[in-house]
Amino acid sequence: MSSKVFILERRATSPRKSIQVRLGKLFDRAGFNEIIKKGDLVAVKLHFGERGLTTYINPVFVRIIVDKLISLGSKPFLTDTNTLYIEARHNAVEHLQTAILHGFTYATAGAPVIIADGLRGHSSRDVAVPGRHFRTVKIAQGILDADSIVFLSHVKGHIITGMGGAIKNLSMGCSSRAGKHMLHACINPGIITEKCRGDAHCQKHCPADCITIENNAAFIDEKLCLGCGECIAACPHDAIKIDWNNDGELLQEKMAEFALGAIQDKKNKCCFFNFLMDITPHCDCHSWSDSFIVPDIGILASTDPVAIDQASIDLINRQQGNVDSKLQGNYLPGEDKFAGVYPNCNYSVQLRYSEELGLGSRSYELTEL
Repeated sequence: MSSKVFILERRATSPRKSIQVRLGKLFDRAGFNEIIKKGDLVAVKLHFGERGLTTYINPVFVRIIVDKLISLGSKPFLTDTNTLYIEARHNAVEHLQTAILHGFTYATAGAPVIIADGLRGHSSRDVAVPGRHFRTVKIAQGILDADSIVFLSHVKGHIITGMGGAIKNLSMGCSSRAGKHMLHACINPGIITEKCRGDAHCQKHCPADCITIENNAAFIDEKLCLGCGECIAACPHDAIKIDWNNDGELLQEKMAEFALGAIQDKKNKCCFFNFLMDITPHCDCHSWSDSFIVPDIGILASTDPVAIDQASIDLINRQQGNVDSKLQGNYLPGEDKFAGVYPNCNYSVQLRYSEELGLGSRSYELTEL
């Protein structure tokens, strides 16, 4: 059966048709006003953006959704989980400071910010899942304790999974630090010595201190490596490799199992928004923002995380690619844009396996607002 996905297109031709006005209407049209109940503690799950990034979801949009939730008598809070790597969201103190720096305050967003896995990322529970890789997954306590969840996902590329949307927000975004380690444990980066210049960019970004420089080339101690992939993103010479067919696809299957664990006890209690704006090649964990790969499209809403991600990909692929971006090809409408950025990444694995697990359907019916 096809799932319903609703789209608010980016273009606006008058004040009455601004995104701010139509976003509240999208909330109702998607049926979210019937999902959220009076008194619900509602987790508004989003990514506050790594410090230095500028393409996270606009707090103005978040405030509109928060106001809708409050009007229904619910009690919303903004939330995310701490990172595995050591940057400005590694613990709740710095995470909150980053959120405030990016405009996510009570005064602007209308709701408090609560880091779902606690001060150091250790607050979680084991959740049983019927997966081929895990029997239990570690999900942040604040996610599990919420009565309902509204997921706000910024759709963009990802250096290992090809793309990230609702499924990634559900999985990596809802796991504790120990859970993130379970997810990344399959990533085994290696050095391409003929490309390495020994400039230590990777070493400076490694949270595990597992990289040393020997004879003007980097060396990774596999026993210490967390598999976070920070070194891959940091290297300007493409001198770090992984086995894309095995490591990247395995990570995506693990993500699907974590995604299921995050919401399997919240049937008919989850709402999904995908923001197809500022569609960058990198995930929001990077401390910079690159040029968009396609023009802004709009905002999608659905109760199905698989359908909304599939619809997002299809809409992105319909666009003309930005030649002044990280796209290496596939510029024409109808060509695969994320494959044009990461030709070795088969992002469809996360969709296929999520559908197999019963998380949602790749078949959808798209309706304009």
